[in-house]
Amino acid sequence: MAPERRAAAGRQEAPDDLEKLLGALPREIVDAIRALPKRHDLIEVVMDLGRRPEARYPDSEVELLDREIVEADIQAVVESIGSFGDDNRAGIERTLHRISAIRNRSGKIVGLTCRIGRAVFGTIEIIADFVETGKSLLIMGRPGIGKTTMLREAARVLADDLDKRVVVVDTSNEIAGDGDIPHPAIGKARRMQVRTPSLQHEVMIEAVENHMPQVIVIDEIGTELEAQAARTIAERGVQLIGTAHGNTLDNLMLNPTLSDLIGGIQSVTLGDEEARRRRSQKSVLERKAPPTFDVVIEIQDRERVLVHADVADTIDAMLRGDPIAPELRWRDEEGVHRSQSRPRPSPREQLAPDRFSGLIGSGSGWRTEPGWRGDGGFRGGSGSFMAGERGTRPGFRPGASGSWRPGRSASSLAPGPSRGAGGTTAQAEAPFVAGEIADRGPVERGTVAVPEPRARDARELSRQREWRESASKAIVALKADEGTGPVNAADLEADDEALMDRVREAGAEENGAALHVSDPDSLPTLRVLPQGISRKRLEQAIRELQLPVIVARDVDEADVVMTIRSEYKQKTPMVREAEDRNMPIYVLKTNTIPQMQSSLTSIFALEIDPRDAALRETEEAIGLVLGQAEAVELSPQNAYIRRLQHQMAERANLVSRSRGREPYRRVRLYPDPAKSPWR
Repeated sequence: MAPERRAAAGRQEAPDDLEKLLGALPREIVDAIRALPKRHDLIEVVMDLGRRPEARYPDSEVELLDREIVEADIQAVVESIGSFGDDNRAGIERTLHRISAIRNRSGKIVGLTCRIGRAVFGTIEIIADFVETGKSLLIMGRPGIGKTTMLREAARVLADDLDKRVVVVDTSNEIAGDGDIPHPAIGKARRMQVRTPSLQHEVMIEAVENHMPQVIVIDEIGTELEAQAARTIAERGVQLIGTAHGNTLDNLMLNPTLSDLIGGIQSVTLGDEEARRRRSQKSVLERKAPPTFDVVIEIQDRERVLVHADVADTIDAMLRGDPIAPELRWRDEEGVHRSQSRPRPSPREQLAPDRFSGLIGSGSGWRTEPGWRGDGGFRGGSGSFMAGERGTRPGFRPGASGSWRPGRSASSLAPGPSRGAGGTTAQAEAPFVAGEIADRGPVERGTVAVPEPRARDARELSRQREWRESASKAIVALKADEGTGPVNAADLEADDEALMDRVREAGAEENGAALHVSDPDSLPTLRVLPQGISRKRLEQAIRELQLPVIVARDVDEADVVMTIRSEYKQKTPMVREAEDRNMPIYVLKTNTIPQMQSSLTSIFALEIDPRDAALRETEEAIGLVLGQAEAVELSPQNAYIRRLQHQMAERANLVSRSRGREPYRRVRLYPDPAKSPWR
């Protein structure tokens, strides 16, 4: 019989040998099937005792006769085919058809399901890249959606096109057909039959030990022993392609029998510190072993699949409750298409140790921009710096070309021409074309001007805004306290604003000698992870320095780690993880705010130490008070520095008073001799 193939959306079907199956059915049913208009789409024929026979299509059913099936009809079919095995399945030799029996309590056959088997060529085109890479694949989907057809085609492609040694473990003779000679649909692949379904796991191990395969193809992994055999095969370096019971990856995670295929799920009790770091309960679910299969394919329909390319990362994300972004693939007359959604990259996938500027590039050319500081120095793995000229490095654009960390200004992210370091205008990237298979985000496509901030950044900004509002309310509520400044709240706020303006002007005149940064937006946002130091003190140090610093909560979102000497010597898990990622680690002598401020100023390459600047300002103010006999007000400082300023005023025989409320509380010096202790 000459092979007849029909093309449909890039697929070709081999002869389905339908006539051999019709030869085993009653004549009346055969005539009714021949009269059907879409015979090539027929899936199965159902015959149940006392009911009318039906022909089933992918989306409909058709009654074949006006009469009910009797025992003689079922007996005639049973006599025409081979014997049924322990799984109540039988086949027709040299074909892919499958006849399944339904028995009553006494073992008598009262129903038959005649599945029409077809070898479809081209079904794995949609996942051919994964099949050819040598990774182990697990195919999932509802019954009748085409799992076995895809499995059969994978065996043929690997054996014929890639010249690999392929062994098919065929439990119910559904992959390679009934009989001793396998169906040509599996190509040069070898087939091992299973005497009874309960021995499938033994045949799987036997195939590895005796026949030296490079690929093993197995259908319907359904028991714990088969899952263990699959893990044994995968750990021996053999590519495994199989199917499992379940529609989605969620079903596999909830199946205690087969969960070992994706690494297994276990309950873990965390310590107090780890639970706080994760912001979770102490009892959490985690993956206990590497997954048996590297890739999971969820078949949604015959031309549409979902691909989980990294099962380990997907399972970990699902257990943490994080959203996952599987790749969607579909096929039509134009070929195979892929979804263009791009999730946030994990730190392990980044090529460089520094994550300060995120990813740049597009498509398959992802790369990372080296870390940079305000002085243009490059950040090394041990926290050291290479000196350079102050300013940004040529070619650096915050958030450029796919960076998942948003930039600082809308102008740097707006579509259109952009200015390079040398002042020349660079050509804008080509606009996104509908139907083009590309991996570019919405910024590169020009659909939005500025990306929305991340959820963590939004929460941090909201928290800082609430703190500023509460501080303003505290100033208004305590405006009448003795020695705190003017009673009028408006005058107090104006006084504070005028004071800050004077500080900024003094900083500009003295070439950066002031404590606060005049233009924080010119500096990059830094995410600092405190380890073993007070988070509240670090936040206070950041507020006083007015630097663009965000306190991180885990290593994944941090740029640098700040710890103390004892924690660093003990090599806590957090410190070890940061060292493994070549992340800069800054070690403090003590857990104090001045130490934190000194470390932050060194990171941002500020030219003045906060305490030294405050004490130098105090010395100059003392000279003015003694020389001009006029009161002088100093810049706002924290409580520790104000105490040092009071001590210096007392040694100079001057009166000093603290006035204002945090964070604008400052010291005022008077020319009167010190007669009472400062407060």
